[in-house]
Amino acid sequence: MAFAAVTLGQTSVADIARGEQARLNACISLAETDAETAYEDSLRWLGEGARPAARYCQAMALIGLGNYREAAAGLEELANAENSGSLQDRAIYLAQSGNAWLAAGYLDAAVVTLTNALKLAPEDAGIRADRAAAYLGLEQWEEALADLDMALTKSPNSIDALQMRARAHLNLDQLDKAELDVNKALLLDRKNLDTLVLRGDVREAKRLAGK
Repeated sequence: MAFAAVTLGQTSVADIARGEQARLNACISLAETDAETAYEDSLRWLGEGARPAARYCQAMALIGLGNYREAAAGLEELANAENSGSLQDRAIYLAQSGNAWLAAGYLDAAVVTLTNALKLAPEDAGIRADRAAAYLGLEQWEEALADLDMALTKSPNSIDALQMRARAHLNLDQLDKAELDVNKALLLDRKNLDTLVLRGDVREAKRLAGK
């Protein structure tokens, strides 16, 4: 199953003062290469005042350290803070929190957080796909399928979304539809190992079903 990766690169937080933006960018870059130092820097920054940029820096460092649960909780708290910024900023925090909950294996929490993110950014295909990944993990195939249909309307060439929708179709015994998604994913990347494995699963299901 292709769960969405937790990313460190969201820096478009509108209400960050110009003087803090460079510091935040440096923190995010450091979190990718030396997360421990980034985390220590975030603690010093928080000691100067728990501004949104400092809290976001700490969350990115925690993701870099693989501490997804704490990062998810911190991002969710930040999204709900009075000084967290615009609706777009809050949607970014919630989307990343949902990704972190996914990575930590807290699928119910991921669904709740990503649902809240979609209330702020209902047209975001990436958030739809992320929530679908959580639904797949919970074996809620119909819910996943609904999100993936919408995500693929916005991003029809997303291999991850095609793979996930094929998996949902497969679990719903909609084998022809699963095969169509697999074939499209292979047209986009014939060497993708996940798609090749999925193709084998679909073919085996069709063989067992006598199709």
